[in-house]
Amino acid sequence: MSATAHVIRQQARGRLQIDLAVVGITAALLLLGLVMVTSASVAIAAREGDPFFYLERQLLFACVGVVFAAVALRIPTEVWDRMSFVLLVTAILMLMLVLVPGIGHSVNGSRRWLHVGVLNFQASEAARVMLLIYVCSYLVRREEEMRTTALGFLKPLGVLVLAALLLLVEPDFGSGVVLLATGMGVLFLAGVRLRYFLSVCVAGIAVLCLVAVMTPYRLARVITFLDPWADPFNKGFQLTQSLIAIGRGEAFGVGLGSSVQKLFYLPEAHTDFVFAVLAEELGLVGIAVVVVLVLALSYRALVIARNAAEAGLKFQSYLAAAFGIWFGMQAFINMGVNMGLLPTKGLTLPLLSYGRSSLVVTLAWIGVLLRVHHETQTTRSGGLRGVVR
Repeated sequence: MSATAHVIRQQARGRLQIDLAVVGITAALLLLGLVMVTSASVAIAAREGDPFFYLERQLLFACVGVVFAAVALRIPTEVWDRMSFVLLVTAILMLMLVLVPGIGHSVNGSRRWLHVGVLNFQASEAARVMLLIYVCSYLVRREEEMRTTALGFLKPLGVLVLAALLLLVEPDFGSGVVLLATGMGVLFLAGVRLRYFLSVCVAGIAVLCLVAVMTPYRLARVITFLDPWADPFNKGFQLTQSLIAIGRGEAFGVGLGSSVQKLFYLPEAHTDFVFAVLAEELGLVGIAVVVVLVLALSYRALVIARNAAEAGLKFQSYLAAAFGIWFGMQAFINMGVNMGLLPTKGLTLPLLSYGRSSLVVTLAWIGVLLRVHHETQTTRSGGLRGVVR
């Protein structure tokens, strides 16, 4: 057993060191999300008989996510390191099973959900975390090979590309792009040679552009994104309604609960486009608050990653960095889509959008982030004495 693993195991008997900044920011985003999901969905839910249907479900799965976060906080990160290959195989199997008729569940033409009892679970949410855990573990085990040879860099990249291809088949272009970008970000932080990194980035962007152009419905999205007003009542309807909502918000918004666009004008108002409803009701001030909170959580995760690296906890450092990169990237892609800066993608706004799988997995990953902070702090304060079980 390595000295680091021994430290973590011994320190597990001490008191948990909680990062209050992460907890506070997460709580603020979560509470704001509950308010906005309620506001954005109340008209749709009322038509189905229960105005608070989506609030009740979001609150239920927020509680489930908090329980998962608490469990993750108690699990030493060395467990995830040891299980990294098992997690890799599980993630690939999940992404394959979702494509099997009868097992995978199709919604709006995309086969992204697995039947779990009476629930549908979006496989890509959990698979993404499992794949990134494997990449983080690989970077520690094969550090020298990864930094000095092209093959050492291409091995983890190949795993990410395979997963992205499976996501494209679903189809889930947005999740595939976010997974690849997050993985590349972690590889860059791990010290891959710049010429390898830039070569793959150029090739990857070219391939993604080719995939977008060659697929008719993706090409239509790109064309619509460039000029949504050319077809405002058909292909550009969702984006134009989102832009109208954001424009109506002006500086201080029209008031909480007073959105007009959520009244059957803006599709997916409580999921992918909850940010547009927030902008309409809370205005530029609300947008600024969300942006600051997202930046703060992403920044805090990167600070935790830096601190872990300085304490000699490389695997833990990569885990925290992966969360920070993913969280910030997905949040700003969602905002960019809502504001017409990016083509439409089916990506949630983490912690704010209605989404059971997304919410539970995000909160569980925050539990892992808190665990990394705990192990870092106890390693710093305890030296080789002693982290928490």
